[in-house]
Amino acid sequence: MLEKRQQLPQEQFIDADYFIYCLEAVHEMETDQVTETQENLGQLAMKYGIASIYKTCDTIEELEASLNALVLDDHNFKDYEIIYLVMEGEANSICLNGYYYSLQEIAEIFEGRLKGKIVHFSNAKILDLDEEEAQYFLDITNAKAVSGYGKEFNGISSSNLDKAFFNLFKEDDNMLDVVEELHQRHYNVCKLLDFRLYY
Repeated sequence: MLEKRQQLPQEQFIDADYFIYCLEAVHEMETDQVTETQENLGQLAMKYGIASIYKTCDTIEELEASLNALVLDDHNFKDYEIIYLVMEGEANSICLNGYYYSLQEIAEIFEGRLKGKIVHFSNAKILDLDEEEAQYFLDITNAKAVSGYGKEFNGISSSNLDKAFFNLFKEDDNMLDVVEELHQRHYNVCKLLDFRLYY
C-alpha cells in the first residue's frame, strides 16, 4: 500500500495542528506515477502549511484497512479534520476497481469511527444525496459533514476549490462560516461545480 506523507519544513511541521488524510482510488497500486492529487497536496503543504497523508487504494478492503490504520494507529487522528476522497462513482456510491459501493455500505464499514470529521469528495465523482441518505451516513459514521460537488468533472477539476476549502478550515473551524466564505470568495466556481455540504 502506497503511503506518502507530504513533507513540510521541520519547523512548520511542528506547528501543524491541522492535517488532511487523502485516499485516492487508483487502477494499479504498483505505480510510481505522481498523481495530480499528490501534486495538489504538495502545494497545500508548501503554500499553506497544511500537512497531509496520502494513500492509494484499489479495493474496498484497502479503503477499510487505510481508514482503520488511521483511526486505530495514528495518534494524530484527532488532528485530521478532513478525510479527502478522490474516487469515481455515482451520486450515492464510489467505484473501486469496477465495483460500486453505496455510501450506506461505506457508512456501515466505518460505523461510529469518523466522529467529528468532514468527509470531502473531489469532483472525480458527483455527490448527490437525498436528506435520508445524508442523515444515515452522518448518523452511522458520526461524521460532522459530507461535502462534494453536484456537477460532473467535465474537464474542470475541483482541486483548486478543494485547496481553498481546506485552507479556509485552517483559518476557521466553524464549518458553516467556512462554506459561506468559500462561496463569497469563489462564487462562480462553487456555482459551476455545484459545491454542496450535508451536515
